[in-house]
Amino acid sequence: MGKKEKKDEHSGLMEELKERQNEAKVVRKVVAIITVSILLIAIIVFGGGFLYINSALKPVDPDSKIEKKIEIPIGSGVSTISQILEDNGIIKDARVFKYYVKFKNESGFMAGEYVMNPTMTLPQIVNSLKTGKVMQKAVFKITIPEGKKLTEIAEIIAKSTNHKPEEILTALNDQTFIESLISQYPELLTNEVLNPLVKYPLEGYLYPATYPFYKEDPSIEDIAKVMLNKTKSVVDEYRIQIEEKQMTVHQLLTMASLIEEEATEKVDRNQISSVFYNRIDAGMPLQTDPTVLYAKGEHKEKVYYKDLEIEDPYNTYMNPGLTPGPIANAGLSSIEAALEPAETDFLYFLATPEGEVLFSKTLAEHNEKKAEHIQ
Repeated sequence: MGKKEKKDEHSGLMEELKERQNEAKVVRKVVAIITVSILLIAIIVFGGGFLYINSALKPVDPDSKIEKKIEIPIGSGVSTISQILEDNGIIKDARVFKYYVKFKNESGFMAGEYVMNPTMTLPQIVNSLKTGKVMQKAVFKITIPEGKKLTEIAEIIAKSTNHKPEEILTALNDQTFIESLISQYPELLTNEVLNPLVKYPLEGYLYPATYPFYKEDPSIEDIAKVMLNKTKSVVDEYRIQIEEKQMTVHQLLTMASLIEEEATEKVDRNQISSVFYNRIDAGMPLQTDPTVLYAKGEHKEKVYYKDLEIEDPYNTYMNPGLTPGPIANAGLSSIEAALEPAETDFLYFLATPEGEVLFSKTLAEHNEKKAEHIQ
């Protein structure tokens, strides 16, 4: 190859190299422009979103002197409440309020008629809804103590309303009503309550508390929803622990009810809980007397050996594991004990006539205490 040819080839390579460099510069410019554009769009979107949310978290009108009557119907969820507040100009955005409530893990909002104004902050609104600061006084209140069965709760409701106990029980066990509740409270009620072995679907689900009512004659269904809302708010506080123990809410309330029925004022519920869990782990029946009485459908001061032979899925002397469902409603201390049993080797416990509960590791030790304290 001659010198002239080599020179021409070299020149061609240089031209090609320059062309590629120019193309690379163009590509880099395009990429830079696109990148900057995307960043600017992101800043605008997120900045605008931040400003919008920040604005939505503030009072609608800090200088307003308008007061509005806001009615929160019985059974209203957060979504419904949020929309009601937005429609009445108490909050700026229902979605922002809903996410605020979820982020703050707020619950337990109460139905009723409230007086609110656009100057209220979100924390003030939430506090008002939780404490039930309504504009009128309660027409009546229903107090449900701990450890009450559904039949007893029906009698308590009947005393404060125009409904008879039998009518209340019929309504609370209505298949269509229960199915509607399952759809309304999917995180609380599941098809477990529809198990044919379960005596009363809502047994154990009506939380012990005092419930104010602001209408003279609420329906049985509305009364039940008020109580279920309370149960849901309590259970929601323990969702993480329930998942960690790999329990369903139904199992939790069932175990809590057994603890509640065996506990006395003096007893450590966590130790009773440990006995139940230890027996389940050991493959032993729970053998707790309150389940026998629940199976028989009666209250007795003393359970006899012949009572233990009743053939019923709730009889824990005849059937291993938990009962098909709760046998009563449980208070907070029993729910917590069901989630946090003490670490013990106890397999037996004995309630003395004085209200003390004695724990044992062996049957021999248990029988000794029984002979000493039970006549």
